[in-house]
Amino acid sequence: MSPLHQVATWPVEFSAAAVVAHTPGTTPGGSAPHVVDTVGDVEHVVRLASLSKCMTAWATLIAWEEGIIDLDTPVEVPNAHLGTTIRHLLGHAGGFAFDGQRPVASIETRRIYSNTGIEHVADLVSRAAHVPFDRYLAEAVFEPLGMTGSELHGSPAYDVWSTTRDVAAFVAEMMSPMLLAPATAHDATAIQYPDLAGIVPGVGSFNPCPWGLGVEIKGGKSPHWMGDANSAATFGHFGGAGTMMWVDPQRHVGLVALTDRPFDEWAADALRLWPELSDAVLAQHGSAR
Repeated sequence: MSPLHQVATWPVEFSAAAVVAHTPGTTPGGSAPHVVDTVGDVEHVVRLASLSKCMTAWATLIAWEEGIIDLDTPVEVPNAHLGTTIRHLLGHAGGFAFDGQRPVASIETRRIYSNTGIEHVADLVSRAAHVPFDRYLAEAVFEPLGMTGSELHGSPAYDVWSTTRDVAAFVAEMMSPMLLAPATAHDATAIQYPDLAGIVPGVGSFNPCPWGLGVEIKGGKSPHWMGDANSAATFGHFGGAGTMMWVDPQRHVGLVALTDRPFDEWAADALRLWPELSDAVLAQHGSAR
């Protein structure tokens, strides 16, 4: 039986999931990653919450490659410390509070998970591109990947609404990028400011607390919302709407699981059930290399 059927037992009204992998028996370079298993209504639209940050970061990196913004040139955003860059903001190293408009720490001193930082990034991209960020995100990411059920409704940090099918397409893009150059994608999923300690909201405090550009990196975090079998290089995100996705680049497998129940309402269960599902998926599909 497919491990994805575990989601039917979760304490939520709606759930759907998909596994993305290379065709069994082929090398990663020999076939494009694609959906190999699903469960639930993969066309049902839900709010992704913080999975949105990964998509916002991907659009920002496309803007970097287009030459309209720079990751490492200091930027002017309200109340930011002198020397703050887009790289700082995408890596949660800019010192901004979770939802505060003023920094609570200096740059590169703590990993402070911040919606505000991501919102500043999107605003910078929008101003540089001379288009609203929701339009830029759609044209840069959603449309090329065929994510027809996806739309940004508000904050670029947590307000993308989408489907399991669409998020699986984005997971496949993160596994084998078509929209970004390999070096850019590698930078996005490499640890930024590796010595920083911080908190993964709802999970715990970690020292160090590795993060890429918009994506969380598992590293040595334990216990964690990803599985015990996930490699340290696994990257992805979970969202406060009860959503999660990850890519394990060493096992060449990706997973997305969406629900409609806020994480805070079933956090203890989610932090047990998500790792169980992740380990089961890796046990069945992790040999697809």
